[in-house]
Amino acid sequence: MPAGAGSAVVLTPDGFLLTSAHVVEGGDRRGRATFADGSEQRFEVVGRDPLSDLALLRADGEGLAAAELGDAEGLRVGQLVVAIGNPHGLGGSVTAGVVSALGRSLPARSRRAGRIIDNVIQTDAALNPGSSGGALADSSGRVVGINTAVAGVGLGLAVPMNAMTQRVIASLMSEGRVRRAYLGIAGGPRPVPPHARAETGSVTCVEVVEVVEDGPAGRAGIRPEDLILSVNGAQIERVEDLQRLMVAELIGTPVDVRLLRAGRLLELSLEPAELET
Repeated sequence: MPAGAGSAVVLTPDGFLLTSAHVVEGGDRRGRATFADGSEQRFEVVGRDPLSDLALLRADGEGLAAAELGDAEGLRVGQLVVAIGNPHGLGGSVTAGVVSALGRSLPARSRRAGRIIDNVIQTDAALNPGSSGGALADSSGRVVGINTAVAGVGLGLAVPMNAMTQRVIASLMSEGRVRRAYLGIAGGPRPVPPHARAETGSVTCVEVVEVVEDGPAGRAGIRPEDLILSVNGAQIERVEDLQRLMVAELIGTPVDVRLLRAGRLLELSLEPAELET
């Protein structure tokens, strides 16, 4: 990777680093990292997950000062945060700001798939090219996000440090990749028809817009215009709700899908496949 191409956060004293997936995209899986004390070490890319825009690196050194990880679930709008990184190759830069908004969504794509990163943090702490992969920290110095995008002047976005991100990190550390389940549908949010709300107990749902031919949903009999109400008992109100359920443990495991078709309640069983990225 070119010098000054991005930033990273030290996860463990034995050299695991966390950065943005787009910082280390391309064929070169090796590079050189410069640390806050001025030392340089070579690193290797352990794994990338473009659908969360996270990547795990492994540096050669030992005894690194690891960052303390926080939990973005505890953030509040207006809370002070600082962005730490390497903007324009200026290492160790720190900018201060506040949490401008929570719960933002950010599209992410791999070569074969697309996904929405949800609960993204919006901040007015200045981010610039090279800030990606750096820490967004709270006033106690805990990493609550990984800076990922500059959406405009005073408008930066960070992937939240939460339980989902911790799962991604654990998968990259153990397998070098993130496995996800796949239904084979495209859809969008839609209100449940008023006459069906009392019977279904739902107000909003996900309408199936497209079904991938010979995908898990298609084989199970799901059709365009079906309204998905729940999966394995979990209520589905947004596409993000479906995404959140598509964890590796569901691959090849039968799940129950409750849906509304032309005013009739149906329950189908399907087996999610593994998402190819």
